[in-house]
Amino acid sequence: MDLFGGTVLSCLFCGIVAGEVPSETVLESEQVVAFRDVSPAAPSHVLVVPREHIANAHELGREHAQVLAEMLVAAQEGARLEGIDTSGYRLVMNIGDDALNSVPHLHLHVIGGRRMGWPPG
Repeated sequence: MDLFGGTVLSCLFCGIVAGEVPSETVLESEQVVAFRDVSPAAPSHVLVVPREHIANAHELGREHAQVLAEMLVAAQEGARLEGIDTSGYRLVMNIGDDALNSVPHLHLHVIGGRRMGWPPG
């Protein structure tokens, strides 16, 4: 058993997708779930994850084209729901330790609500 009363979770985001880990859901579809980041980097920070466990963007292949397209459509809709679709937002996918990817489940950050700096990091 884990802290949430369910099965032992091997992946935090799989636990969120399964409803075993609480999250603030922004939107859902058949292939993806979008929820608020618990440590937001900006006033609006939503994560879009596929329901299917894929470790990261480096693991994507042609067979994942549909889920990747669905993630981008969900990011667009999430930005609209957050009210940042016209002012601008950033989409980010991190891969590996050097990029500070802390959860090994493919996720797309939708970040906005303030002016972004460049270069990032």
